[in-house]
Amino acid sequence: MQDAYLRWFKGKVKKAMTHYQMICDGDRVAVGLSGGKDSMALLQVLHMIRREVPVRYDLHAIFINPGWPMDVDIMADFCRQRDIPFTNKLTDIGEVVFIERQEKNPCALCANLRRGAINNTARALGLNKLALGHHLDDAIETFMMSLIYTGQFRTFSPVTYMDRSNITLIRPLIYITGQTVETFVERYGLPVVKSLCPVNGKTKREEMKKLVEMLDERYPDLKTRFLTAFQTFDPQNLWPPMVSRHPARGDICKGEGVKNKIE
Repeated sequence: MQDAYLRWFKGKVKKAMTHYQMICDGDRVAVGLSGGKDSMALLQVLHMIRREVPVRYDLHAIFINPGWPMDVDIMADFCRQRDIPFTNKLTDIGEVVFIERQEKNPCALCANLRRGAINNTARALGLNKLALGHHLDDAIETFMMSLIYTGQFRTFSPVTYMDRSNITLIRPLIYITGQTVETFVERYGLPVVKSLCPVNGKTKREEMKKLVEMLDERYPDLKTRFLTAFQTFDPQNLWPPMVSRHPARGDICKGEGVKNKIE
């Protein structure tokens, strides 16, 4: 018999999948595997759920190999034990980002190259959905980065259709916090492959992670409030768009029934 924690964890994932219609009958789902706790937890829970739901779907794990040493065998064995096809796609992303381009802020370029590589690989394998291990903390951190560094209210969506590749990107862990994922991995002994990225732990996202953790300690309901805000966002609660950045002399301003002439 399954323990209550496992049922609760799977229930959260099933709820997200249902609310945003992430997987349909007959879907062929690529799971972006990095070896980290998030992607390993995602593959495990999708593997478990597909034996319980009426919707039939296939899984295929894809690892975009950046070209630096990685213990790929751990991921390959993990997939083999669950009878999940595994593709190790070797790329030169590491060389391009850190040697050829010598990017000072390499994460954006690396993410774009990895996204292109996994989309192309999934399409070549005949897969129509791509599941990524982004969770609620990632959505909050993305929102904070956008606010602080670009002055915009933006984060990623639970479901995104990419017309260029004809693949739909899904994030089934969107209702789960990072700490919950970590607990799941530790509780059920899932293997984790350490990241050897040269800037691991030194990025702007890491700064946002620490900021969110600090705020969460002070305001324990912060992440739940963020989830509610993402689900119920109403643009009408913010400022309206500017009519004109440079109004012409004599333009009429309209507001709450009062008309004023600009002199």
